[in-house]
Amino acid sequence: MSETPATGSRAALTLAALGVVFGDIGTSPLYALRECFVGVSGFPVDHPNVFGILSLITWSLVVVVTLKYVGLVLRADNQGEGGILALAHLVVPDEIDAWTRIHWLMVGTGLFGAALLFGDGIITPALSVLSAVEGLAVATPTFEPVVVPLTLAILLGLFAIQRFGTGRVGSLFGPVMLVWFAVLGGLGLWRILEHPMVLGGLDPRHAVSFFASHGAHGTLILGAVFLAVTGAEAMYADLGHFGRAPIQRAWFGLVFPALLLNYFGQGALLLQHPEVVDEVFYRLAPDWALYPLVGLATLATIIASQAVISGVFSLTVQAVQLQYFPRTPIHHTSSAHRGQIYVPAANRFLMVGTLLLVLAFRSSGGLADAYGIAVSLTMVLTTGLLFFVMRDRWGWPALGAMAVAGLFLAIDLGFFLSIVRKVMSGGWIPLTIAIVLVMVMAVWRRGRQLLDRHRPRVAPDQLPDAPVVVLVRSPEHVPLDPSTHPEVVFVHVNQCHRPYMSGMSHGEIHDHDGLRVVHACFGFMEQPDVPGLLETLAREDGLDLDDDPTYILVHETFRPDNDSGMPAWAKRVYTWLEHRSERVSQSYQLPSERVVELNPEVLQ
Repeated sequence: MSETPATGSRAALTLAALGVVFGDIGTSPLYALRECFVGVSGFPVDHPNVFGILSLITWSLVVVVTLKYVGLVLRADNQGEGGILALAHLVVPDEIDAWTRIHWLMVGTGLFGAALLFGDGIITPALSVLSAVEGLAVATPTFEPVVVPLTLAILLGLFAIQRFGTGRVGSLFGPVMLVWFAVLGGLGLWRILEHPMVLGGLDPRHAVSFFASHGAHGTLILGAVFLAVTGAEAMYADLGHFGRAPIQRAWFGLVFPALLLNYFGQGALLLQHPEVVDEVFYRLAPDWALYPLVGLATLATIIASQAVISGVFSLTVQAVQLQYFPRTPIHHTSSAHRGQIYVPAANRFLMVGTLLLVLAFRSSGGLADAYGIAVSLTMVLTTGLLFFVMRDRWGWPALGAMAVAGLFLAIDLGFFLSIVRKVMSGGWIPLTIAIVLVMVMAVWRRGRQLLDRHRPRVAPDQLPDAPVVVLVRSPEHVPLDPSTHPEVVFVHVNQCHRPYMSGMSHGEIHDHDGLRVVHACFGFMEQPDVPGLLETLAREDGLDLDDDPTYILVHETFRPDNDSGMPAWAKRVYTWLEHRSERVSQSYQLPSERVVELNPEVLQ
């Protein structure tokens, strides 16, 4: 029977999601179980430990990934968009005039969580690609001298193809990850059939027994078990690229079963041959399949970087449109799926940071301690915001929301506290990146607020004779006396907390003391189109405006040597960012030949 277009489209989207969303969590079997035994915890490979650790991995995947992220967090979409910043703005209503402290706290939590994922977006590609190339060197020692150059070349290629968009990248990577998960499940099932008693590790009582036997020392295992769930936060950040349904279909239909089969297959092998713990994943395969498996694993670990790269693109767009980051070009790469975007500035930022890390550390071992702390802390922050979504947006009883969030928070904090010891040995890298980015966001946001309060004045002789459209920061801050120029329309562009203005008007015409003021509102995933909006208002709402108006931009900036409510260093940072941001005329799609920029006075 032939496949219907709708079914074909769903299948293609699910396959593309497989190639973008699940690379990070899908490559965890390469090292997660091994690290539980050969890492800092150093637990012996025996029957109780194997069963206890398999139980911990299983129920971490069930509770953290399946119940929390796939079951609940993916439902907390902001009109289809995901990521911790979209989650924060989901519980801050558009219609309120003044935010309370709790609103600011939620937004601040989202900003810090987003900044943490920027740091993870630099570390994950460096670590995953470097570890993959080092795997080739283990199989063939002649590769060792070219590990770093080959890693740099692969990373350059990975960032170069981002401009084609997540849809095309996903269609390229999807078939590879389909094969990868099929191989994971097949190898695991083969070993389970040889030693089926290993399935006893599904019993959660083995996890309880593990902690009862090892006491406080047993908590060290959580840092290694956490490796099995990394990638869940990137899954949520990538929500806008593909939507909830394709991600859920891929998880339940292939990814989750394949991961469980592989972990239990490794456990079955360890019960029979504990001496292979250092290379347990590759020992799952027969000898003749070792080199093909190394090659496939190399491709999979390269693809693992895609989830965080795409997630960073989405977070960047949200931060820019909500005025926490300077304006930057944003390319929408799909006409069918509006959340698929490419952000050149974010791509360059990630590429430079990743290459520098590879050159600085030169081995995956040196980078290992930098990995995980950003994701674990972001998971803690996500749980805090999820509580408010459950209570305020979904209408759950406060006690019910508190009980569910409390369960997730206890697990998240357990993971975070087991990893926080890595701060001094490498974990400071993502934390430093996050702190710097939050500082940049704070400076930019504060600078915009101060300029919004300013009331510049434009002399009438500075304006052309033709009808003009003046873009203003606030409808109350009109930069000229309209009686001197009657053919004028003021436009105030605002970004709403929803990602898209689906089924809603992008603008309304208001009369402010005889002034024609257009209040425009665009979602934080939309590119504002002011000329298009004015054409619509002229056609549908009777806005009297010439077809070819002149657009006036009133440019304001700071003088670093004067007091304006910001320290001198912050004003210098703001000015530096402003000079490198995209021009307003480009952001609002204004025709460059009809744009006049005025600088009536400098903010003191």
